[in-house]
Amino acid sequence: RCGHIHVMGTVFASPAAWAITERAIPLIKARGGTMSLDPNLRKELLAHGQTEEKFAGLVDEADLLLPSGNELFLAAGTDGEERAIEALFRRGVKEIAVKRGEHGASARQSTGARADCPGLIVEETDPTGAGDCFGGAYVACRRLGMPLRTSLEFANAAGARNVTRLGPMEGAGTRAELEDFMARTARRS
Repeated sequence: RCGHIHVMGTVFASPAAWAITERAIPLIKARGGTMSLDPNLRKELLAHGQTEEKFAGLVDEADLLLPSGNELFLAAGTDGEERAIEALFRRGVKEIAVKRGEHGASARQSTGARADCPGLIVEETDPTGAGDCFGGAYVACRRLGMPLRTSLEFANAAGARNVTRLGPMEGAGTRAELEDFMARTARRS
């Protein structure tokens, strides 16, 4: 009965998880649901059989893409941010939120809407899980109908708050905790 599925590239590390994902996506999409994809591809995963082919299939199904670094170019099969974004829109991706770490994030929609958000200034303890927290917050905000800019602000706060703690999810926060964190944390200019 779910209306959205979030997939991460790490799904390729588990044949059982891949089988479930491969079955769930068409069922959810057939009901009018959506799919978000955080490439999160590690070099080791690309060596697994058919990973590039499977990844290309996920990109083609994605409504929302959440790449970091070179993942945008890997997903698009081209370089240059503008070329990559346009190539992905032509393939059917409707929204792209590019994670830029300490430098914030940008979101674009195939309709032409755009939002950019600076990063928050924090003292990093452990970067593990920052992208996952960003993605979780962004997807949740968008599913709740929040605008691009607001969604980016919450997502940036979630990623930034997480890096201030040791461990992959120890800094994940509730909406109230993220609102408090945003209110008392300076942004980069």
